[in-house]
Amino acid sequence: MTGTGQLLRLVLRRDRGVMPLWVFGIGILPLVYLQGFDTLFTTAPERIAYARVSAANTGFVALYGPLHGDSVGELVVWRGGFVPVMIALAALLTVLRHTRADEEAGRTELIRAGVTGRFAPLAAAVLATVLGCTVMGVIVAVTLIGQGLPAAGAVALGAVFAGSGWVFAGVGAVAAQISDSARGGRTIAVLVLGVSYVLRLGGDISAMGDGRLDWLSWLSPLGWVQRVFPFGADDWWPLALTVVVAAAAVGGGAFLLTRRDIGGGLLAGRLGPATASAALGSPLGLAWRLHRGLLFGWTAGFAALGLIFGGVGSSVVQLAEDSPGVSEMFTRIGGTEAISGAYFTTAAQLSGLIIACYAVQAALRIRDEEQNGHAEALLGTDVSRWAWGFGHLVFALIGPAVALFAEGLLAGLTFGDLGQVLETTMAQVPAVWVLAGVTVLLIGAVPKLSAAAWAVTATALLIMLVGPLLRVDQWVLDLSPFTHVSHGLTVAPMLSLTLIAAVLGGAGLFALRRRDVPV
Repeated sequence: MTGTGQLLRLVLRRDRGVMPLWVFGIGILPLVYLQGFDTLFTTAPERIAYARVSAANTGFVALYGPLHGDSVGELVVWRGGFVPVMIALAALLTVLRHTRADEEAGRTELIRAGVTGRFAPLAAAVLATVLGCTVMGVIVAVTLIGQGLPAAGAVALGAVFAGSGWVFAGVGAVAAQISDSARGGRTIAVLVLGVSYVLRLGGDISAMGDGRLDWLSWLSPLGWVQRVFPFGADDWWPLALTVVVAAAAVGGGAFLLTRRDIGGGLLAGRLGPATASAALGSPLGLAWRLHRGLLFGWTAGFAALGLIFGGVGSSVVQLAEDSPGVSEMFTRIGGTEAISGAYFTTAAQLSGLIIACYAVQAALRIRDEEQNGHAEALLGTDVSRWAWGFGHLVFALIGPAVALFAEGLLAGLTFGDLGQVLETTMAQVPAVWVLAGVTVLLIGAVPKLSAAAWAVTATALLIMLVGPLLRVDQWVLDLSPFTHVSHGLTVAPMLSLTLIAAVLGGAGLFALRRRDVPV
């Protein structure tokens, strides 16, 4: 463990831009939900009616989890039911970034050449992640107590958020030892997160019926934290189970670290064929080989999301018609008086922001290939930088369009209005392209700040989540490209955003051509 303190400071320094975004950005979400509910419901009967409809809706339970009360605090907890998934994702990615990714890049070997213990890099990554999650929990508790909610419930909700990150920091620690690549480690950890969410979903939905499969929720860490029920039962023992499993996972990761060589994984990588296929003879073909798994995974996930949005649609429309506050919220966000249109516009904007993460991730593959040395070897041949960068940019542009089409198609078929839903969903594509263009521009012009693309995406998400609920000025909403595509396939804004995206992407490729590789 020698050197853990120094490495912890290094981790915090490297993440000084990224970590505050998800720690503070997610930490203030309960406060935003609270202020939103205070605005939407002016009377207790209206709030109680909303809670009863939501608690009995299968789609809502699938998205957010069970609701067992009608107080404002319980509604805030329920509305933030998907937030632990976001925290878990941030936690596992942080651990993998400072363990397996550093090892793959050769940084860990250099660090270990000094006076550094074998477990120090893993311990520093886990401690930094746990610290970030704990600070987030404190932010949640303090902000809600400041708004007059019961202290016990606020502290319990903060502990729920922090515990979600702790346990999946342990998952990331184990995944880092299993695979011999950062990408493989991320795949394993995200798969565990996805299975946990499905188990939680299946158990909660079963509990609404005969309850024969409600035990599935107890197989999922996400199910454990939701059984705390802040502002209701305030049952702490599921959180204790989470802490024990988190500690066991971290300990397991440390044990597995002793069972492998540095640079290797418990699962050895497969040898490739002796000769490459003809499809790999071009930069675009190589990009397809690198991006296809990511594309298939996101498309399958968005297809499932479309089924959920379409299935919930009818219930949401009925709920909005019965509640003037909910109706006003959807109308304000969606920009249309038709409740169904406003709902699917809101859903499409949320989908667009989520798929923008895929666009940013795909574009950042350019920087990843540069940092791990693959780009230098490739550009040493007759491949131009234009062709190399453009190959990755293609999937940052086409991939989101394919995933959104799958979601809009299934949502429209499920809801029974394919034309309207598909049109509204596909209208988000130019806005996503703008964020992809920003990413490429950062990679080409200021590569050391390329990770700031996540900050741009987070800002757009914050504007969508906070702006309408807090009734901010229109000019603030207009800062997000998704605000300009809220009226379906309108020609002028779509052409404008497409042109902006083309200029940003072209400028990024031009800058990439004129700078050193690698930086």
